[in-house]
Amino acid sequence: MNFDHLPEDCCVHILSFTSPGDACRSSLVSSSFRATADADSVWRKFLPSDHKQILSRFVSPIAYSSSKDLFMKLCSPNLIDGGDKMFFIEKSTGKKCYMLSARDLSITWGSHPLYWTWRPCLESRFAEVAELRTIWWLEICGTTNTQMLSPKTAYGAYLIIKIANRAYGLDILPSEVSLEVGNSKSQSTIYLSKRNNSGKQASSEHEHFPKAGRASRWRVLDEDRSGGRGGERGDGWMEVEIGSFYNGECDEKDVRMSLREVKGVHLKGGLIVEGIELRPKQ
Repeated sequence: MNFDHLPEDCCVHILSFTSPGDACRSSLVSSSFRATADADSVWRKFLPSDHKQILSRFVSPIAYSSSKDLFMKLCSPNLIDGGDKMFFIEKSTGKKCYMLSARDLSITWGSHPLYWTWRPCLESRFAEVAELRTIWWLEICGTTNTQMLSPKTAYGAYLIIKIANRAYGLDILPSEVSLEVGNSKSQSTIYLSKRNNSGKQASSEHEHFPKAGRASRWRVLDEDRSGGRGGERGDGWMEVEIGSFYNGECDEKDVRMSLREVKGVHLKGGLIVEGIELRPKQ
C-alpha cells in the first residue's frame, strides 16, 4: 500500500492508535505521514484529557504554539498548586506523573525546629526540602487520589531522598514502607545500608557519626537485603520504592503512602526529604 494515497483524516486516525514515540517515528514512513505526524489533531489525543485544568494549576504559565509543542513542554517537570506539587508526563506514553513536595507531606514533628529543619536545596526544583536533625520517631506520609492519575495504568510510588554526610542511626533498624489504595494495603520493610570506600558495609553500632573526610555510599535494600527497592537517580537524589498499584478506568480512591521507623528508641538524623513521586511503573 502507498501511504501517500491515504487521505489525511485516515492517517490521523491511524496515528491516534499509536504512541507519541510512534508518531515521531512515523514521519520517516512517507511524505503523507510526515505532514500528518505534527498535526494538532494527532497530538491532542496524546495529551491528558484534563490538560486544560492541569495548566490552570501551573505556578508559571507556559506558552506553546501547537499541541505537539505543549506535549513536549509537559514532559519537563512544572510546579503546580502554589509550588507544593510538580507535574509532568511520560514522554513515551503521555501518562501523567506527579511529585508531592516535602511540604505537601505529613511529617511527624515536621514543624518542630528541634527535630526537622526546612531549607532551600540547589538540587531540588521545590523551594525547600525537609532535613531531619534528630529524632527517634520517623514517620513520613503522603496522600493523593487516583483521579489525578492516568487510568488503566500501573503506578509506582517513590520517596525521593538524600542522605547528609552527618547522617547517623538510619541503618540500625529497617523502615516499614506501606501503600494503601482504597481498602487494599501492601507493606514491606527496607534497609538504608551504608558502605564505605572499601566496599564493606559500615557498622551501624559504632559509626553513628562517620569520620571526617571518609565518603560513604548509601543503598536501598529490600527485606532480605538483596537490593531492588530503589537507589540513585540521575538527578542526584535517591529513591525508595514505597509500593505499586494498578489504577483502573473509573477508580476514585485515596492513595496513602508512608515510610516509618518507630520501633527503635535510638536517635537518627541526616535524612533529607524532597517528596514522593508517582509515575508509571515500567
